[in-house]
Amino acid sequence: MPHHPTPRAGLRLMHVHAHPDDESSKGAASTARYVAEGVDVHVVTCTGGERGSVLNPKMDRPEVLANIAEIRRAEMDAAREILGVRQDWLGFVDSGWPEGDPRPPLPEGCFALVPTEEAAAPLVRLMREFRPHVVTTYDERGGYPHPDHVKCHEVTVAAFEAAGDPQRYPELGDPWQPLKLYYHHSFNRPRTQALHDEMVRRGLHSPYAERLEKWKPEPDWDARITTRVPCAEFFPVRDKALLAHATQIDPDGPWFEIPLEVHQSVWPTEDYELVVSHVSSPTPEDDLFAGIVDPA
Repeated sequence: MPHHPTPRAGLRLMHVHAHPDDESSKGAASTARYVAEGVDVHVVTCTGGERGSVLNPKMDRPEVLANIAEIRRAEMDAAREILGVRQDWLGFVDSGWPEGDPRPPLPEGCFALVPTEEAAAPLVRLMREFRPHVVTTYDERGGYPHPDHVKCHEVTVAAFEAAGDPQRYPELGDPWQPLKLYYHHSFNRPRTQALHDEMVRRGLHSPYAERLEKWKPEPDWDARITTRVPCAEFFPVRDKALLAHATQIDPDGPWFEIPLEVHQSVWPTEDYELVVSHVSSPTPEDDLFAGIVDPA
C-alpha cells in the first residue's frame, strides 16, 4: 500500500465516539495507519458505556455486570495502548438502548438528554487544547440509531463549528478551527454485500445473509462516501483492539466469522464522508489529510 511519502509528524486527528469500543469498531485500521505514519491521534469517548449489555456470552457473569463501568474503562485502556492513541472521556452517562414498544423514556441525566450546547462545551475545550486538523464522528443517523450515537453526532458538529469562534465559549481556551469534518461510513451496504458475495463464492457461511435481506438499498446514501482510506495491512491491529473490549465482542461471533484475508482483498479501505472542508480537497480522496499541506 503506498504510504504518504513524508512522515506526518505535526498532523493531528480527533475521533469523537459515543462509547468505549466504538473507536475499535469504526475507523480503527485507518487510526492505526495514521499513528504508524506519525500522526497524533486523539480519541474522545462521550460516555463510559455504563448501561451497555455484556455482548460476549463468555463474559456474561454477575460479577462482570456488577462492575461493568470499571471493566469497560480497563478495556478502553487496553484498546488505547493497542491503537497507540491518546484518549479522553467527556464524562457523560450512557443512555442505554431503549427496548420495548412503545420505547420507554430515556433515563434521567443520561447523555442523550443533555442539551447540545452544554454537552458540546467539554468537547470544545478538548478541541482547543488538542487543536486537531481533522475531526471524525457519526452521520446524522448515528451510524445506527442508538440515542448516544445520534447525540455524539450533534455534539461533534456543534463543537466543530464553535471551537474556532472567539465569541463562543470564550472561557474554554483560545479558538481553534479544525480544517475538515468527516462522518464514518464503514458499515455501508456495498461493502457488506461484497463481503457476503465473496463468502458465498468460497462456499463459506456468510454472517450477513439475513441482514442484507432486510437492508433496503439506498444508492443516494452510499454515494455520500467521498473518501476511502487504504488500511488493509492494519486490519489485524483493528481486530486486536476490538478483542480488548471483551465484554462487547465475542471472538467466536459474527465479527470474526469472515477471514481476515477476505476483508483485506475484498474491501481494503475504511470509508468516510467529507462534510466540511476549509481547505481545497477535491473528492474522491484516499486520505483524511488531503489538502492539508503545512501542519504548522
